[in-house]
Amino acid sequence: MFRGPRWKIAIYARDHGIPHFHIEGPDFRCSVAIASLELIVGTVPASVLSGALEWAQPNQQLLMQTWQELNG
Repeated sequence: MFRGPRWKIAIYARDHGIPHFHIEGPDFRCSVAIASLELIVGTVPASVLSGALEWAQPNQQLLMQTWQELNG
């Protein structure tokens, strides 16, 4: 969906729980709620979280639409 320098944002089909996206890198993975942009579970470096949320905030509608298409 979106890639940073050493991380990516992903949404997976048949996922569980509240609508969320994953931030994944070589040695970390976390889940972030789409509606609130709050960290749900996992670990992520602060600089990566900041960069991912900078992209996610203006793209929340796209994230939710993608979640609904894959998990609706």
